[in-house]
Amino acid sequence: MHIDFAPPSNGTYNNAGSSRQLVNYMEHEDLERMEKGIYTEGFFNLICDNIYKSKVIKDIDTNIGQLLKTDAKFYAIHVSPSESELRAMGNTEQEQAEAMKRYIREIFVPEYAKNFNKGLSEADIKFYGKIHFDRSRSDNKLNMHCHLIVSRKDQANKKKLSPLTNHKNTKNGVIKGGFERVNLFQRTEQGFDKLFNNNRQQTESFNYHNMMKNGCIAEQLELQKQEFRSNKRETEINQNDNQENLFSINIENKVESNSFTNIGNSINSFDYQNIIMPNKTLLPLISVADSEDRFSSVCEKQIPKNKKKKTKKNIKL
Repeated sequence: MHIDFAPPSNGTYNNAGSSRQLVNYMEHEDLERMEKGIYTEGFFNLICDNIYKSKVIKDIDTNIGQLLKTDAKFYAIHVSPSESELRAMGNTEQEQAEAMKRYIREIFVPEYAKNFNKGLSEADIKFYGKIHFDRSRSDNKLNMHCHLIVSRKDQANKKKLSPLTNHKNTKNGVIKGGFERVNLFQRTEQGFDKLFNNNRQQTESFNYHNMMKNGCIAEQLELQKQEFRSNKRETEINQNDNQENLFSINIENKVESNSFTNIGNSINSFDYQNIIMPNKTLLPLISVADSEDRFSSVCEKQIPKNKKKKTKKNIKL
């Protein structure tokens, strides 16, 4: 699962003013899909679906208590599953979209709230999500992903929450809490695998990619050794399975061969020398080849021929 926080900019992701520009962008795909008669998803939050765009803009733009004009008012987050993760989420776009909303509500937002270390829960986070099904800059066949717009302030409009801060679980000073992004990535990945019963390969894990990108050479080599040993064990298991299957097939073939052999032996041991006829007369046969001729001959002998009655001739005196 790839999670990234869009950096503030002067364009779509300008978060110092109104959220209207970003919300409009989040909805742009709907018009194209509706024209083609293709399934679309509306805005959603923790408990509701199909929320109007106007409500999203109003809720985000009014939840800015005690923020300065130049302060960030909201943050944009992208949540993008890999192809294998999408397959674990469902077979159709609608199934995957429903699974994505469940993941955001049950895993991502709760972990996001906990990661501030301020005693927050998912109910304290004001956010709206939008499912997108296409990604123009991706080569993946499956492109469904989710855009989130999250308010800088909590639901009560009291606490400032920034996922871009560099503070990590601080207890002293002006800023209390902080935000540890690495911990969020790890926890949400574990939550995904548990929620969807996903068997994640090591090379698809966040820890693997993070280590290969930021770890030292010794750590990278050790990780590659672990991957090699894992692949070797998997290969051995597959070979053993193949051998067991071949052994099973050989046994079945042997049993089948023995069955045909037994049938052949039964045929060979059949007493062709004597066949008992229906009238209990023993019919001797020399071989199968001439059985039909001898059978006909014997039958002719067994069946008595009708004798012609002698008629008395009249003798004239």
